[in-house]
Amino acid sequence: MKRLVAIVEDEPAIRDNYAAAFTREGYTVRTYGNRSEAMAAFAARLPDLAVIDISLQEEPEGGFELCRQLRAMSAELPIIFLTARDSELDAVSGLRLGADDFLTKDLSLPHLTARVNALFRRIDALRRPHEPSDVLRRGPLTLDTERMQALWNGQVVLLSLTEFWIVHALARHPGHVRNRQQLMDAASVVLDDNTITSHVKRIRRKFQALDPGFDALQTVYGMGYRWVE
Repeated sequence: MKRLVAIVEDEPAIRDNYAAAFTREGYTVRTYGNRSEAMAAFAARLPDLAVIDISLQEEPEGGFELCRQLRAMSAELPIIFLTARDSELDAVSGLRLGADDFLTKDLSLPHLTARVNALFRRIDALRRPHEPSDVLRRGPLTLDTERMQALWNGQVVLLSLTEFWIVHALARHPGHVRNRQQLMDAASVVLDDNTITSHVKRIRRKFQALDPGFDALQTVYGMGYRWVE
């Protein structure tokens, strides 16, 4: 079955260009011009990937609100912000809301589709077992790669795909330091150090919400991060 890509963009010409590019790559595409249209469709069926503009018609930050709503519906749905607003504050805001990537519209269409193809390859690769079981256990941590689910002391930790990839990359080799570039490679969809830092902070907050004493994800200053049991 073809994967379904949803594009939420209020400029018809841009929306049509994206739709044509993804259709050429073999995806099923649905397009929406505003948040209410998109949410009405998502209530019936969630896409396999959502590409969202920040400014949507009369809502200057409608894309951020749509991201919040989608995250409430699904922790693991891949969400990419694609916007003309090249602002670090916007990027950080989007990542804090749980987006997996933040791209600007000066990105070429081949580059955009390549990034999305890489994201889906990463999902497929992660769901292939690295061990005899699809379940990775490290002390109180359990990672189920088939369900993309993380548990800490038996409680579900609602991680986005990118957050799940980062935890998985670290927990597979506890005690080993992974630098930012290695984590970028694992997450596939992020670009800079600040993005990795934002994701790590968000991951810590989620685990600490369940366990205030959580300290398994450690920063090794000047080198990167490691997972300790």
